[in-house]
Amino acid sequence: MSGIRNAVKWIGLLVFAAPAAAQDLFPPKDQVPAPKAEYSPFVGDHFPNRPMFGDTHLHTSWSGDAGLVGASIGPDDAYRVSRGEEIRSHQGMRVRLHKPLDWVVIADHAENLGVADFIDRSDPICLANVVCKRWHDMNRSGQGYDAFLEFVRDITTDQINEPRMMEAIWKRVAENADKYYQPGVFSTFTGFEWSPHLAGDNMHRVVIFRDGAEKTTQVNPFSSHNSIDPEDLWRYLEGYEEKTGGQALTLAHNGNLSNGKMFDDVTWTGQPLTKDYAELRMRYEMIYEVTQIIGDGETHPDLSPNDEFADFERMDLGNIMGEVAKTPEMLPREYARAALMRGLAYDKELGANPFKFGLAGSTDAHTGIPTTREDNFFGKAAPYEPAADRWEHVLIKGIVPELSLLVKDTGASGLTGVWARENTREEIFDAFARKEVYATTGSRISVRVFAGWDFDADEVETQDFAREGYARGVPMGGDLSAAPEGEAPRLIIRALRDPDNANLDRVQVVKGWLDADGSLEERIYDVACSDQRAIAERRCATEVGSTVDVAEASYSNSIGDPLLTGFWQDPDFDASQRAFYYVRVIEIPKPRWTAYDAKFFGTEMPEETPMVVQDRAYTSPIWYAPEG
Repeated sequence: MSGIRNAVKWIGLLVFAAPAAAQDLFPPKDQVPAPKAEYSPFVGDHFPNRPMFGDTHLHTSWSGDAGLVGASIGPDDAYRVSRGEEIRSHQGMRVRLHKPLDWVVIADHAENLGVADFIDRSDPICLANVVCKRWHDMNRSGQGYDAFLEFVRDITTDQINEPRMMEAIWKRVAENADKYYQPGVFSTFTGFEWSPHLAGDNMHRVVIFRDGAEKTTQVNPFSSHNSIDPEDLWRYLEGYEEKTGGQALTLAHNGNLSNGKMFDDVTWTGQPLTKDYAELRMRYEMIYEVTQIIGDGETHPDLSPNDEFADFERMDLGNIMGEVAKTPEMLPREYARAALMRGLAYDKELGANPFKFGLAGSTDAHTGIPTTREDNFFGKAAPYEPAADRWEHVLIKGIVPELSLLVKDTGASGLTGVWARENTREEIFDAFARKEVYATTGSRISVRVFAGWDFDADEVETQDFAREGYARGVPMGGDLSAAPEGEAPRLIIRALRDPDNANLDRVQVVKGWLDADGSLEERIYDVACSDQRAIAERRCATEVGSTVDVAEASYSNSIGDPLLTGFWQDPDFDASQRAFYYVRVIEIPKPRWTAYDAKFFGTEMPEETPMVVQDRAYTSPIWYAPEG
């Protein structure tokens, strides 16, 4: 105490015994001269400086194909678990995310939205409807899965189409999103999934609104009962914006189960693609869901035979209903990399690119639980939560049995990272709109890339990496043009591991381009290899190795690096050729969710079951086009 008293004494002497000196030290604010420069280097910064992770595509029991097979978690619990709270799963297990999500889009199917909730409550509106009453009775008699199959196999037909159900449930959807929205802490978006598929080809889209209930309740969701043509969906969004002054976008569902329909060469009505079509599509559908639980959609081994990482969480037997088998000619029209390349050709032909999309990841979980870590995977649907035998079950029974989707083939994926300044609806939506977003297959990897013409190799190590990147280049989702004479695009890249997950193996640049003769080409360049491995002939000279102990479902971060940086200048650049570049970050090997199940339950998996995984991140591309 004597020290404090002495300090107070001396402060008093300074202030009261020497008032002139005190006034010199603390002059009035209006007498402070304006500084010649700001001391704080961050004054005036406006560029995005935070990676925030969320799920663009989460279903609850209000989706018919979730609630009809036993899902009991509704929007309230889905929001609670997404923001980090502990809840009970459908089977009564306690579940919690390792870390809260920053944001989430609950995107229940517009088709028969909320039907399971109406059935659960034996709502009179449901019981007065022939189809709803039949599903109600099937559910009560233990035939919920058969009702589910009716729903998913015939989702585009006029099954229930009861406007009173739609209006009542949509109001609650929007109000729930507003209820859980905490600007600066946790962002929620009003959304729904438009879910057409004819002959079992998946053409679904997720619709995301930037606005709150005041605007979103001025319209009802657009379902495949309204139309199965994507152009009509985009015009619905155009009408929404004109009516409300709000904003909305669509995110195309992972296309690996579309049997070549997602990125087709004709419109839904069979017409050739036009410039107007391309511009309308990219005005509203600027993002593609490249990875999720039912398969990874970056590329395919048959499309990218020189890509040793192409065979990843592959589901490619047929379409979503298991009705038509996959054929080789379908593949280029349903995988992201091939579609991005074909977009370059359309851009040259039409003057607009219909496939100039950014990349996002999501779960598409029909559980209300967005778990993406391998050691915390609660599955795609309520019946397939962690259990000793879940691996051997059929997820969706195919009309052709051998084309059924199997639980063991699903992946614990994925998440979207967005670069923004604040955790608000507006900031996150705007990041999607400018495509400054990236996909991960479950880990919270931080990755950033800028492309420009005058970056130097040592700039990947500077503290002003982002400031210089924005000042002299473009970020992911951006465009380069007007190449200076003799120059080629230079990329600077930083990738940081998820702090609570695996180290990084390597960073790669994936390039696609359109040759002068009209052929489409791709090439992969390793630009940073962990453990100081050299690069030889565009690849890390040696493999990173593996520390995985499958029997113990364990691994060690004794290999790989937590941070990788890369500088790369395109050695094959031709200023007259259209091109795109995106970054792929690969983690070191770690146990897959099947290994964790085997360890926890003492289960012996079939020999062909994948037990090891290398999770990854994909940035949205940066495009180059010559002038004129």
